Amino acid sequence: MDSFWGNIFRQTDEESVFTLLKDIPLFDGLSSGELSDVKATLHRREYEPGEVLFHQGNPGVGMYIIQEGTIAIVDESTGDTIVELSDGDFFGEMALLNETPRSATAEAHTKSVLYGLFRPDLLGLVDRDPALGVKILLRMSRVISERLVQTNETVRELRARLHELDAEVEA
Repeated sequence: MDSFWGNIFRQTDEESVFTLLKDIPLFDGLSSGELSDVKATLHRREYEPGEVLFHQGNPGVGMYIIQEGTIAIVDESTGDTIVELSDGDFFGEMALLNETPRSATAEAHTKSVLYGLFRPDLLGLVDRDPALGVKILLRMSRVISERLVQTNETVRELRARLHELDAEVEA
């Protein structure tokens, strides 16, 4: 009996993708039809633990949305993990705007399911539905600007700490 009721309330894969997209700031507030158009451009991929999505220095071609699992963003030059991302997180969105080299390596830490949105697919969407393209690009600019503000604050804090350490060394 429990499995019967559990199956009634379990989301289908398609419903779970819509739920995932609604929680991503780039797609926040889009209509069901617009979300369907976005979903049609996504590429689903499963990764095993230790599998690399892309290496630092590779050209950026798109962004990734984590449906489930854990992805580590790693600085290859030091081996340091910059951040670990998990269910509902997204990364690599700047690659939708330009193809500059990746600033870090992305590696699956656990078995993971991700959806990729790649630049050619986004540009095709913009060509087919310019109004939807503008909505996504405006939201993307907001996300990138918020991340830039956070990065600037981190740099300020690090500079202040560096000045403190310099003063301690000189004393």
